[in-house]
Amino acid sequence: MKILMIGGTGTISSAITRQLAAGGHDLWLLNRGNRKNEVPESVKQVIVDVSDEAEVLRLLGDEQFDAVCEFIGFLPSQVERDIRLFSGRTRQYVYISSASAYNKPAASHVITEGTTLANPHWEYSRNKIACEELLLKEYREKGFPVTIVRPSHTYCERGVPVSVHGLKGSWQVLKRMMEGKPVIIQGDGSSLWTLTWNEDFARGFIGLLGNPKAIGEAFQIMSDEQLTWDQIYQCVGNALGVKPRIYHVASDFLVATSPKAWDFEGNLIGDKSVTVVFDCTKLKRAVPGFMATTRFDEGVRRCVAHILAHKELQTEDPEFDAWCDRIIEAQEAAKASLK
Repeated sequence: MKILMIGGTGTISSAITRQLAAGGHDLWLLNRGNRKNEVPESVKQVIVDVSDEAEVLRLLGDEQFDAVCEFIGFLPSQVERDIRLFSGRTRQYVYISSASAYNKPAASHVITEGTTLANPHWEYSRNKIACEELLLKEYREKGFPVTIVRPSHTYCERGVPVSVHGLKGSWQVLKRMMEGKPVIIQGDGSSLWTLTWNEDFARGFIGLLGNPKAIGEAFQIMSDEQLTWDQIYQCVGNALGVKPRIYHVASDFLVATSPKAWDFEGNLIGDKSVTVVFDCTKLKRAVPGFMATTRFDEGVRRCVAHILAHKELQTEDPEFDAWCDRIIEAQEAAKASLK
């Protein structure tokens, strides 16, 4: 197949790029080239700012594609641009949405593609919903060949997934574990979460490309493994060779006491603090044989080994570190004052 990916070097899309290239597909990447040295040699790279429509059209010329995959579309205006650019020149347009678009909390913790889309806590999710609605309207009214994909928490070797962290990522949480300092988990740590290794996700995604059962449909792609947040942090600690000192704090309290830029309302109350179990039956019907095979304890060991071997991924976050200490001290003081 001839496939154009808008993005193609991120957490999710990098694995898809590698697998499509290895499969001998005619793969094109359209992005700014920030990680061009990580792209397989067989992949054609179109280095451009996708918001510059005239330049994109000039560089693509009259090229036609079997599939165009949008990984960096976050706003309806960006989807409208894609419709202008690719109507009539692709047999399939695959839009990466988000499982955070599902209602929080949903009526049932078992989530299917039919679960209501509504997230009052996170603007990011509401924008994804608006993008989906726009694309489905275009499909219904004009036949635009859209497929919607909703990932949940997908990870790769470049970052260990944790729930409570600052703007600089998860390294400071790992550093606190290694230093024997307590690490904060929202709630009581018992809510269930799903983490999906990016190579597993890629196999499900590629199975939807060129698939006639996928046009006009939405699919969620996740692992079938569910873990509590306490179990997730214990797996991280095991990978580091330490026993994490887990410290529980109510999500509402974390939202009220954190810098607004960290957006804990969206990330926690609008997403990670809510128990969800994803039913991927629809995907497995469309892509027979799909199964995520990487357990989290296996995947996180790969992550930790990679990060410890790459100093550039060890970005410290002293602001977040000091905030954790203040939160823990304040909660302990409140406990002591009420005894």
